[in-house]
Amino acid sequence: MVVKRSDDEESLFETTKSRGSFLHRVFSVSLFVAICFVYAYRLTHIPTGGEDHGGGEDYYYGTWTWLGLLAAELWFGLYWVLTQAVRWNLVFRKTFKKRLAQRYEESKLPEVDIFVCTADPEVEPPIMVINTVLSHMAYDYPSEKLSVYLSDDAASDLTFYALLEASLFAKHWLPFCKKFNVQPTSPAAYFNNILLHHNHATKEFANIKKLYDEMKKRIEDATKLGRVPSEEGLKHQGFSQWDSYSSRRDHDTILQIILHKKEPHNSKDEDGNYLPTLVYLAREKRPQHHHNFKAGAMNSLLRVSSVISNAKIILNVDCDMYSNSSESVKDALCFLMDEEKGHEIAFVQFPQTFENILKHDIYSSTLLSIVDVEMHGADHYGGPFYIGTCCFHRRDALSGMKFSVGYKNDLLKSERDYSIEENLHELEVKSKALASCTYEKNTLWGKEMGVRYGCLVEDVMTGLCIHLQGWKSVYYSPPRKAFYGVAPTTLLQALVQHKRWAEGQVQILLSEHCPALYGHGRISLGHQLGYSYCNCWALTSLSKLYYSIIPSLYLLRGIPLFPKMSSIWFIPFAYVIVGESARSLLEFVLFGSTIQGWWNDLRMVLYKGTSSYLFALIDSISKLFGLPDSPFTVTAKVMEEDVSERYEKQVMEFGAASPLFTVLATIALLNLFCLLGILKELALCEDWFETYKKMSLQILLCGFLVLINIPIYQGLFLRKDKGRLPSSIAIKSTVLALSTCILFNMLKD
Repeated sequence: MVVKRSDDEESLFETTKSRGSFLHRVFSVSLFVAICFVYAYRLTHIPTGGEDHGGGEDYYYGTWTWLGLLAAELWFGLYWVLTQAVRWNLVFRKTFKKRLAQRYEESKLPEVDIFVCTADPEVEPPIMVINTVLSHMAYDYPSEKLSVYLSDDAASDLTFYALLEASLFAKHWLPFCKKFNVQPTSPAAYFNNILLHHNHATKEFANIKKLYDEMKKRIEDATKLGRVPSEEGLKHQGFSQWDSYSSRRDHDTILQIILHKKEPHNSKDEDGNYLPTLVYLAREKRPQHHHNFKAGAMNSLLRVSSVISNAKIILNVDCDMYSNSSESVKDALCFLMDEEKGHEIAFVQFPQTFENILKHDIYSSTLLSIVDVEMHGADHYGGPFYIGTCCFHRRDALSGMKFSVGYKNDLLKSERDYSIEENLHELEVKSKALASCTYEKNTLWGKEMGVRYGCLVEDVMTGLCIHLQGWKSVYYSPPRKAFYGVAPTTLLQALVQHKRWAEGQVQILLSEHCPALYGHGRISLGHQLGYSYCNCWALTSLSKLYYSIIPSLYLLRGIPLFPKMSSIWFIPFAYVIVGESARSLLEFVLFGSTIQGWWNDLRMVLYKGTSSYLFALIDSISKLFGLPDSPFTVTAKVMEEDVSERYEKQVMEFGAASPLFTVLATIALLNLFCLLGILKELALCEDWFETYKKMSLQILLCGFLVLINIPIYQGLFLRKDKGRLPSSIAIKSTVLALSTCILFNMLKD
């Protein structure tokens, strides 16, 4: 149903509640009742020392094992309750861009600053970065009101060279996009799509394709060479700024305003229209100063842009997140400029989507449950979480301003008068000082202003602080995806990424801004629970690890840890398992995934829970004792040809020796040995069906863990390609799993 508003016909956006909310709530209540019965069974059937369960001395097992299962199930239940906070009330948004156009002339629309961040030209190739930059320069929006800033934390002259090339190509590309209504506006994505699906033989297409190919070749040749050709370096004075360059972590601020309306002879396209302002920034770095990674880069951009353009709206994207919809800016403005609600909205978060996702999404990179369900649920309580990319911010809120009832939504008021400002050289000099490594000393930057420091998920922390200051946010998933990026293409990349996210969430949980405590009275209870659900990702590792090991080991001893199939207590266990599985499967199918995609997601939930989240928890505890932080890892955006081929075939990529893989392989083999052991016992047992009924849930759980780990068994023993698990992992995990099974079978409680 639609949420009615007093001025519905005049509002710039519409909010609709999910149609299936009632059915979901009824099911959730029934599942909660079943969970309570599971607890009742555990509490009323606690074994005591010497208690005979009807099967001889093997049935004398310790109370602690049973209580461990109860603790794991209590945590699963509590965590499930937290997930309901972001599933209880889903809302969906719709924008009315025609009303925006009728109400405001394009010349009156606010200026927009676009921040693109890159950190390593080896894993984030310059040609990919400039495709992203070009896509955002070509929005269906007055070009003179756009300013694009590229933050290069590697201070690479190759990236600067690529940006110079892009500025020249933009003079042809932007008019072409406007003339032919090009979608997407990333040249690489557009040409790939056109050549794949259409026969485009027009003269304009051939000319622009030729210009792009020539530019691409020059950039890629320089990248392969590892340096900018000397003749190119002499053409632009900006390269002289690398004279002070010592290393990525030791150099002066390098700032160059490449395109700006104050130099009209150089900043107009071939049709005579102004191009967006284009700025390159590599903030100053020194070895003795901590640079705070992406958060530090964003804050430098905030300060530098305040001098050069000072737009009241800021879009920030990762360097691989190109624009797939030229109307995204206007979509965001429909929320931020709405007369009734716009003044309280701090940011508009779009979903992070990926162009390289295959049909069955082998690494569950789409994060379907989060993107298509939970973010809509969080939107109901005051806004989605800030995810660090694909987000339009109100500069005031991002800069640390607290929301007040009297806040005026004055986005139409310009604070710049270019006729009386400094020339470009003076602007550059003034801006450089704001990007020095000592500028933030003894200031509130990173604490109460800008993107917050001290957290591996600085984006989520920043969004939380903005919400705690009274602002709201909006989640908008348009019919045409607004942004496309590149998802991890190996299992290790995916697991390392999730480890960093989970560890950052624990940091928020332990911080002074903990939503469960500090958020009381500042944000709604639903918002508190939603944030707490994310903060507890890593804590689920212990329960998942316990459930993945203990029930299977007890199969070897023939000791049941769950009710018999003939017992009435079997029903709540079966209902919880079947009901939650059916719900998640239905969710995946309804949102366009496949049954295989759902199965792959289950596998990744297990893998993340028993490896990424476990190591995230261990690292978090270690830091409490003063041990050093984990190193920051940039996710690779390119892959080798053989890796690409296996990814296209949806073959899981291991290929490296990692402690994460050792844990996964050990658990997989332990469950395989336990399943083989019980199957052997069943085969030799005369009354095998009675034994099966007594231990059916344990056998099914162990069988499920074996089935879902088939890719690991293949990687350990069957595959011969480079993507298999290393021999060292196979040896260590086999020894560990066998030793555990043998020792456990020898022990007596």
